[in-house]
Amino acid sequence: MVHYSTSLRSTNGWVRQGAAVLAVLAGSLFASSAHAQTWMVSTTPYIKLGVLDKYNALGGYSAVFIVTNEKTSQEFMLTKQVPKGESGVDVFFPTEPSDPEYFKNMAGLAAQATPGRYHWECRVNGKKAVGGFFNYPETGNDITVIGSAAAR
Repeated sequence: MVHYSTSLRSTNGWVRQGAAVLAVLAGSLFASSAHAQTWMVSTTPYIKLGVLDKYNALGGYSAVFIVTNEKTSQEFMLTKQVPKGESGVDVFFPTEPSDPEYFKNMAGLAAQATPGRYHWECRVNGKKAVGGFFNYPETGNDITVIGSAAAR
């Protein structure tokens, strides 16, 4: 009889272990998954260009900004009307195409944020008033995973 009771005990031990394993597996199927902290990142440099009628002698004028990519020779233009009483205007290159007035090429395509060297000028009432050059910077982003929710 001792022999039967010993085997019953070992069978009960296996049954309990099997039940525990099944409980863990069932729990893992219904547990929510752990997510690491997620960040979205953006880096967008802009070049600010401007023109100023220092003594406000014109009393209002049309300012046409022309930016040329030195590598591709592609030109982008943006026209701004400076009303009487204001002496100047600043613009950002490139401009978001969602803006009502943005830098675009002759085909109407918006300027892209392409790294490289550019020349620019501003024509006031058809004559070159100012100009120069700039290097549009290359940018990059790093993302660090902080950890998962299960590790907290």
